[in-house]
Amino acid sequence: MTWQENALCAQAGPEFFFPAPGSSTREAKQLCGACEGRVACLEYALTHDERFGVWGGLSEKERIRLKRQRG
Repeated sequence: MTWQENALCAQAGPEFFFPAPGSSTREAKQLCGACEGRVACLEYALTHDERFGVWGGLSEKERIRLKRQRG
């Protein structure tokens, strides 16, 4: 999985992408926006039904909405 090895999130701690409930995800989403692996990361999260954290620049709720839109 080369996208994971090269992902910007690999350089930040997991707490950055798995914030406490009610905490902001803005910083994690900004980092994702600059990452070349963002699309692959998002597809991984959708395929593997990742339910927690920021993946591919989207929060849990945003991924759920996207899955519903895709059908």
